[in-house]
Amino acid sequence: MPALKPLRFVGDARRRLDAFSAHAKQQAGYQLYRVQTGRPPADFKPMPSIGPGVEELRVWDSENRTYRVIYTARLMDAVYVLHAFRKTSQRTEMRDIELARRRLKELLSGGRP
Repeated sequence: MPALKPLRFVGDARRRLDAFSAHAKQQAGYQLYRVQTGRPPADFKPMPSIGPGVEELRVWDSENRTYRVIYTARLMDAVYVLHAFRKTSQRTEMRDIELARRRLKELLSGGRP
């Protein structure tokens, strides 16, 4: 069994993920566990507009609401969740992208959650 990378949350990402519906939270948790063990999540896309190695995990709940978790697993010490939110439009809002960018920049400059 592969080693389990620690999961670390930046800013209020943990609180936001905890606000997901129960089904979406369970799905996101399982997919993040896959990432922690070095496996890809079931549904994700790269987010180069935020930074290299940043990906967006996509989950839906039983009510067909859409949720996103932006993370990076490229750092050696942990999987970092930069942002988590409920998506309400077709495109990811610029404010969500900017928030994840700021958090990644802070993380890479030595600021740890």
